[in-house]
Amino acid sequence: MVRHDHPAPVLGTLGLFTVLLGAALPLIDFFIVNVALPTIDRDLAAGPALLELVVAGYGLAYAVLLVLGGRLGDMAGRRRLFLAGIAAFGLTSLACGLAPTAWTLVGARVAQGASAALMLPQVLATIQAATSGHRRARAMSLYGATAGLSMVAGQILGGALVAAAPLSSVFGESAGWRSVFLVNVPVAAIGLVLAARAVPETRADRPAPVDVPGTLLLAVSLLTLLAPLTEGRAAGWPLWTWVSLALFPFAAVAFYRVERWADRRGLVPLVPPSLLRLESLRRGLALVVPFSVGFGGFMFVIAVALQQGLELGPARSGLSMAPMALAFFVASLAGPRLVRRYGSRVVTAGGLIQAVGVAVLAFTVWRGWPDLGMAGLLPGMAVAGFGQGLQLPVIFRIILSDVPPDRAGVGGGVMTTTQQATLTLGVATLGSLFLALVPGSGMRDALIVTLLVQLAAVALTTALSLRLPRAVG
Repeated sequence: MVRHDHPAPVLGTLGLFTVLLGAALPLIDFFIVNVALPTIDRDLAAGPALLELVVAGYGLAYAVLLVLGGRLGDMAGRRRLFLAGIAAFGLTSLACGLAPTAWTLVGARVAQGASAALMLPQVLATIQAATSGHRRARAMSLYGATAGLSMVAGQILGGALVAAAPLSSVFGESAGWRSVFLVNVPVAAIGLVLAARAVPETRADRPAPVDVPGTLLLAVSLLTLLAPLTEGRAAGWPLWTWVSLALFPFAAVAFYRVERWADRRGLVPLVPPSLLRLESLRRGLALVVPFSVGFGGFMFVIAVALQQGLELGPARSGLSMAPMALAFFVASLAGPRLVRRYGSRVVTAGGLIQAVGVAVLAFTVWRGWPDLGMAGLLPGMAVAGFGQGLQLPVIFRIILSDVPPDRAGVGGGVMTTTQQATLTLGVATLGSLFLALVPGSGMRDALIVTLLVQLAAVALTTALSLRLPRAVG
């Protein structure tokens, strides 16, 4: 008998750049639309409820399908699913950019979120399966840096595109908001070509079939929580929102019990409860929740406050976020070196620094409103961004440090689902709080209260970081 040993797949520099590009696109697109909402409203007469759906439809489809996307990659091949996902993302971005009505745009955004859910889990799974040792640690740090930068860069890029309206000769006044979607099309095409050449094919050695009951119950759980919270305020809290919220705990308990039943019988559930026995994954996910709730809410609220409260316009509003992005980038570059010396305490230090930045922002708004410009916002933005850059890449690295390679798709899907669901939850809760306070308290006080709530989320993240394993793999 002749034995054929296949060499282990290796993710080279170009391949890593390509999958990180794929990771950046969905996160940029979640935030890029924030600064375009006023122009979408004017052009398509969308109204508050439909504008919420433009944001929430993408986030919900993305969050609900992420774990399933990871499982499909384990089964069919991660490179194949990455190629399909990035191609679909380009096509659905084109559909968003050409949407003639608000409802068409909502439908295209839902499809775009589903495409992102097909693509993103393959990034982490490919990194886990095709790297090892120092290369994996470096790749995970770069992934965390990419995720954080993408969330801030989305609003900077969105502001620039809305203001510049590069396609005005074709689309007229609607060119600004259409550009934030159409810019994805050539980027996705480039990613498709690079992925076909540079990303190795990997898959689980023993891929499990799709867990249909688990998939349906996870979808119901997320939808019954996130749909009413994102749409409730704009729709006037109709009966269906309260019924949906009442159903959420039952759906969540049913999902957990079905998954535990399958896990105990040796089956492979969508989210194996046994995976949560990994201390690094369990404690890391506990940090992702308050971090992402605060971050997602902040990014939405600051976009509204800068454009409608300070009237900075889309370009200056986006540029006001640049100090945060730059500081995040610098911190994420320093992170791996600091982690080797101080371990997970880097996350704690990052939380304390971020808390100082958010407090400085709240004080600046209290003292300077409404004569606050980009220069006044700079110190708070920069300090908060530096703290976030010390936290997020390290948290991601900790979460996946002990996940076996054959469960890389599931582990990556669980992490990104938690992140995306809580980002959406942050937009829904902090965004609704801010918008509800504005009529009675004014824009300044509403922003200060929201920043103080975010500060509480930062404090919780910092406290939970003390329970992380000290050593970071």
